[in-house]
Amino acid sequence: MCGRYASTSRPETLVDEFDIEEILGDLPGPDYNVAPTVAVPAVLERRSKVDDHITRRLSPLVWGLVPSWAKDAKGGARLINARVETVAEKPSFRRAFASRRCLLPADGFYEWYSPEATDQLLGSPAGRTGRAGRGKKQPFFIHRADGSLLVMAGIYEIWRDPSKDRADDSAWLRTCSVITTVATDAVGHIHDRMPMVVPRASWDAWLDPRLTAPEAALELLQVTEPAALEAYAVSTSVNSVSNNDPSLLLPLAAEDAAGDDSSAADPIQGTLL
Repeated sequence: MCGRYASTSRPETLVDEFDIEEILGDLPGPDYNVAPTVAVPAVLERRSKVDDHITRRLSPLVWGLVPSWAKDAKGGARLINARVETVAEKPSFRRAFASRRCLLPADGFYEWYSPEATDQLLGSPAGRTGRAGRGKKQPFFIHRADGSLLVMAGIYEIWRDPSKDRADDSAWLRTCSVITTVATDAVGHIHDRMPMVVPRASWDAWLDPRLTAPEAALELLQVTEPAALEAYAVSTSVNSVSNNDPSLLLPLAAEDAAGDDSSAADPIQGTLL
């Protein structure tokens, strides 16, 4: 799954990278520890009801999708991921997938490995991390080896608080979810899920709200090739959402990762759907 990621690009960088025409709202600053229910930068396209013109926008979306038909916004934290196998069919996601698709730019994402898997990844003697870490999982940061953005495939929804007037902008909640698939791995270990990506050549088609055929949209998605990914151990400081600074992305030496027994809180886990 994708339960935590990093997104630190400056707005001007994203504007250039994605040919943005309009920035909406107050974009979040660099986030080295993106967690469910926080705002994240997203690229999307909206069609004007007046002249049918389509505008590409950079807009903040809250991570954790709230379907437009939901009675309240409480369930958003559970819907941070949408399985590619069912995203076009599941009631919570199918409307968004049909016409409200987005791109979620990321530096990379975090994955937590068991002590045994960490031994395998680091080439440590079997059981070494199990003794030192007392069974605690080791966080790894997974990113594109060439340093380019990991452009995650997303969907978004717009929910209105029925207790507020439609003219009140605070009545509208804009949320998103990351589409995931069965994970490949750059270093030989298979973990559960990973984000699907949209290749640059497919950005225009993916964002186009006029593309409403689920089968056509699914064909635009791609799994990042294992050789294009790199994973390295990072500090268990990332386990706590209160920690959010560049040091979270610094790689640990193999011996440090093997012996890290920090008592930081367990990572937030979202629901896989």
